[in-house]
Amino acid sequence: MQLYQLRSRQVFPISKQEAWDFLSNPANLKVITPEHMGFHILDGADTEMFPGQLIQYIVKPFPFYTVKWVTEITHVSKGNYFVDEQRFGPYSLWHHKHFLKELDNGVEMLDVVDYKLPFGILGQLMHPFLVKKELQKIFAYREEKLTELFGTVEGETPVLELKSI
Repeated sequence: MQLYQLRSRQVFPISKQEAWDFLSNPANLKVITPEHMGFHILDGADTEMFPGQLIQYIVKPFPFYTVKWVTEITHVSKGNYFVDEQRFGPYSLWHHKHFLKELDNGVEMLDVVDYKLPFGILGQLMHPFLVKKELQKIFAYREEKLTELFGTVEGETPVLELKSI
């Protein structure tokens, strides 16, 4: 069983509360998701985030492949972090942690995604050529959109890492 991890870190010149208000609203996922993914929320995003909340989406992770994705918000520490886990969707495992940390010059937003692909060895073979590249594009797009929305902090460089764990 091969596990992978994606880590994305950005610092923005906004308050922790502003960052939380944006990130904890599932409707904002559409703002930071590339249009080619056909992202559409079906249900569960019409209330303040809480543990046990189920959110249903339609997403097109690859051309000619549309899938219903159901995530559960499993942990919430208001203003600090939340965790969403895939219940149904394209991955065998998707565990996504979102952390906010107040800094002197703004707020650090850290995403840590642990994931596993379906299809055993075939999934592992597809990872470097298809899945890893697509995740890099998606998170690069998020980085760009969040920078457009919130600006940048001088001397802070966004970090995006994908590795096997």
